[in-house]
Amino acid sequence: MYIPEIYKNENQEEINQFLKENGFAILVNQTNGKLWATHIPLYFEPENNLLHGHLSIENPQATAFKNNDEVLAIFQGNHTYISSSWYDHENVPTWNYIAVHVYGKIKVLSQDETVLHLKKLVDKYEANQENPLKIENLSRKTMMQSRGIIGIEIQISSIEAKKKLSQNRDDKNYTAIISKLDNSKDFQAKAIAEQMRKNRS
Repeated sequence: MYIPEIYKNENQEEINQFLKENGFAILVNQTNGKLWATHIPLYFEPENNLLHGHLSIENPQATAFKNNDEVLAIFQGNHTYISSSWYDHENVPTWNYIAVHVYGKIKVLSQDETVLHLKKLVDKYEANQENPLKIENLSRKTMMQSRGIIGIEIQISSIEAKKKLSQNRDDKNYTAIISKLDNSKDFQAKAIAEQMRKNRS
């Protein structure tokens, strides 16, 4: 990923938090001689430098892991359009966003390991439900559906993190951008405004 120095994020604690909060990713690899991408949830384990996930056994991408274990997982945070009409000078419009690219080597999990991954994933997203579902409470018949997926584990080799939040603007224009985003009806614009406040606090 192209990252000018001003937009580079090397705060590992912040990156880890981002990966925990934005767990839906695009998994990219070479499949049958072309680039292939699958949209899947990935569970991040910073203590082991791992990502866990699963995909359909029918997905051609799954069979390609045997021949090429190099993968890229793309995590996208909030993003929004920035109009240059908000500045006190003429300029071009742009886009503010936060993104993290995770590179690593993939391993296909056993059936037992896949079920363990599913438990971690479901526990994470069921935690705030009124009546949290538990994998261990599902019937054998329902759990037979897990035979239709392939569990994967990605050993992370490198991470690239980009935080493009108008860092190149002076305080006056930076504040003007935040004000415009705060007044937007778009929740992503408001979220970027909040990120901008934190980034220059």
